[in-house]
Amino acid sequence: MESFANMVPQYALCIRDGDKLNIKAEELTMGDVIEVKFGDRLPADIRVVEARGFKVDNSSLTGESEPQSRGPEYTHENPLETKNLAFFSTNAVEGTCKGIVVMVGDNTVMGRIAGLASGLDTGDTPIAKEIAHFIHLITGVAVFLGVTFFFIAFVLGYHWLDAVIFLIGIIVANVPEGLLATVTVCLTLTAKRMASKNCLVKNLEAVETLGSTSTICSDKTGTLTQNRMTVAHMWFDNKIIEADTTEDQSGTTMNKEAAGWQALKRVAALCNRAEFKVGQENVPILKREVNGDASEAALLKCVELSEGKVLDYRAERKKVCEIPFNSTNKYQVSIHECSDADVPGYLLTMKGAPERILDRCSTIVIDGVETELTEEWKTLFNEAYMELGGLGERVLGFCDFNLDKEKFPEGFQFNPEEVNFPLDGLRFVGLMSMIDPPRAAVPDAVTKCRSAGIKVIMVTGDHPITAKAIAKSVGIISEGNETVEDIAARLNIPIAEVNPRDAKAAVVHGGELKDLSEDQIDEILIHHTEIVFARTSPQQKLIIVEGCQRMGAIVAVTGDGVNDSPALKKADIGVAMGIAGSDVSKQAADMILLDDNFASIVTGVEEGRLIFDNLKKSIAYTLTSNIPEISPFLLFILADIPLPLGTVTILCIDLGTDMLPAISMAYEEAESDIMKRQPRNPFTDKLVNERLISMAYGQIGMIQASAGFFVYFVILAENGFLPQDLFGIRKRWDSKSINDLEDSYGQEWTYHDRKVLEFTCHTAFFVSIVIVQWADLIICKTRKNSVFTQGMKNMMLNFGLVFETALAAFLSYTPGMDKGLRMYPLKLNWWFPALPFSILIFIYDEIRKYLLRRYPGGWVEQETYY
Repeated sequence: MESFANMVPQYALCIRDGDKLNIKAEELTMGDVIEVKFGDRLPADIRVVEARGFKVDNSSLTGESEPQSRGPEYTHENPLETKNLAFFSTNAVEGTCKGIVVMVGDNTVMGRIAGLASGLDTGDTPIAKEIAHFIHLITGVAVFLGVTFFFIAFVLGYHWLDAVIFLIGIIVANVPEGLLATVTVCLTLTAKRMASKNCLVKNLEAVETLGSTSTICSDKTGTLTQNRMTVAHMWFDNKIIEADTTEDQSGTTMNKEAAGWQALKRVAALCNRAEFKVGQENVPILKREVNGDASEAALLKCVELSEGKVLDYRAERKKVCEIPFNSTNKYQVSIHECSDADVPGYLLTMKGAPERILDRCSTIVIDGVETELTEEWKTLFNEAYMELGGLGERVLGFCDFNLDKEKFPEGFQFNPEEVNFPLDGLRFVGLMSMIDPPRAAVPDAVTKCRSAGIKVIMVTGDHPITAKAIAKSVGIISEGNETVEDIAARLNIPIAEVNPRDAKAAVVHGGELKDLSEDQIDEILIHHTEIVFARTSPQQKLIIVEGCQRMGAIVAVTGDGVNDSPALKKADIGVAMGIAGSDVSKQAADMILLDDNFASIVTGVEEGRLIFDNLKKSIAYTLTSNIPEISPFLLFILADIPLPLGTVTILCIDLGTDMLPAISMAYEEAESDIMKRQPRNPFTDKLVNERLISMAYGQIGMIQASAGFFVYFVILAENGFLPQDLFGIRKRWDSKSINDLEDSYGQEWTYHDRKVLEFTCHTAFFVSIVIVQWADLIICKTRKNSVFTQGMKNMMLNFGLVFETALAAFLSYTPGMDKGLRMYPLKLNWWFPALPFSILIFIYDEIRKYLLRRYPGGWVEQETYY
């Protein structure tokens, strides 16, 4: 809401009681009459009653890059399109107007958009849901086991305090204490990596959301396109010439010497009010800022690129008269004083709507020769006009006329109000068509999204023909896919007879959307793979996003205007443009593309998928050590043996040795198929599923527990307690009053000596877990690939291996540890019994992954692929 506040104009010029007052915008009320001039920001929604060449820039509301003319006449039932309404917070770019205030504050169109954006409940992110699901799972298991064994201990006659200690021990062993740090570090690292690739992540969890995205709803203007009108095609000498629309001018070049181009260029340069802002000599021409209308800026840049020094060229041919463009006659005229060889006196130049310009011409220039404008030429003109219009381009016609020196001698007073010069019988020189061209990296990004199983939908406020043309040029509507209209045109049958299911692509007009029910919208979204929504209002963008979410899709929305903000907020992840984006859209979004490049979204998707994979691997690694941590308690209660592993030692594993290796998974590189997979299904493909639990607990965890017990029994046997004599010994072992407990060889042990031996066993059990976790860490690096394919390039992980071993040695051998953590130094040979188990884990998992790759979809995948 704060960012909307920045868009509020401070003052308004209001007529009250016959006086013109400058009052604060917030004091305006319905029915006030206000005056607006170019350069002002509208202080309320107004009904225009008088206008002189008045134009507003509605791009923040509708996404249209062209300024829209406004006048007193009612022209359309859609309030956003009718000429007699101008809206709060849009800018007046030309002319003046007088209007009556019809809406103020929250009731204005902009206020409603603000209300839509602030009133939306966005719900939890997918990763938050996944982690909550995982926490419920783990908590359930931990509490169930803890309580069960509390009662078993009680029944077996333990003191209630001992039973409570078991309860605590089992719960501590079950909970992965390091998980919170791991998840946070994983997300932060990815966010940092994204920032270096020009994606600024405002909400950490949003990174993963982008990875699970299955639908991207993208705005057109400024996101898929460059948001600046550029000349795309020209028609002169009866040929359509393609201009270079690429961002770095690496595209097609045309013949600049052509006679037709010389005449067309001259009109485009002279009949043009746009000028470059000063002090931009070192800026590339296409990036220069221009004072003036978007179309004229496009013409100016086109001529400047071709010829250079347009403003000097204009200065040499002084403008003596001008009729500005207006919406009734749809043309603009300027007369210049020339001294060129082919123009001895005054030159009249004119541009405007092609059909209006053609009606005023009697001749046409072809290859530098003026010929009569016959019906044949008119047909050729119409074909070219239709072809360019069909490409979704905005076409302008150009003509000129050499004024006779005798009738118009030097110093003649031209009168633009009561026209005293010819406006008919002119000479037609050609057409130029403009488009907001797509960004260079977009087609490639769209292809990548498609191969990753992501549906890209274009949602724009622009005209359907333009939207469809851009959609085709960036690949949102791919080659060979037809809309219902295309099929009807090809088969030459009425549209009503075409089965909509036959059309893969669809172009839906926003006007139709408001009459469709939810089911009909769902029908469109399900049955068409490639969709373009044109002429959509902010409310409709929201409806489209909600429709996709009803389908179970995880939706990303990209946009830059205020009109995109409700959809950005509602989407699972909103992506705003950093350069062209309005403050409001940036505020509503979760992620900002600093370079406005749609292709950065693909990077985001890849990073998001990688983070999900890496969190899975990290959790698989962390959970595996739970089994060797819990099983000692279970045997302690059920088999009555001395406790193999203490609560403190469990915390040393969870918060000590396991911590860094688990975090190092965040640095793991992607496996090769990450962008070829379908997006994950949020209902079935969970972060932690049964297969992950069964692998971590049931298979790898069991091997690890065996390693720990093996070391435990070896040490006790070396000290005289053979395994068969340990069962049932616990009561006497833990009794302080017994100082003559006999071992298998008849030696007597005091209580203190027994406890030193028990704590040495705790230390050895702890070290054996570290040794088997080496193998676990290496096998968790990949979900499908062999470790030999993936390699050991992750230096953080390699450091983690060294770190956990060093920490284990430090805890075992540092003097004084026996007092604090009850850790005792181990003989060197007690480190080795766990090694075979570690090797077994590695070999076992490599075989499992080989079977996964060899038999995709087979039994092994169904049971063990997590």
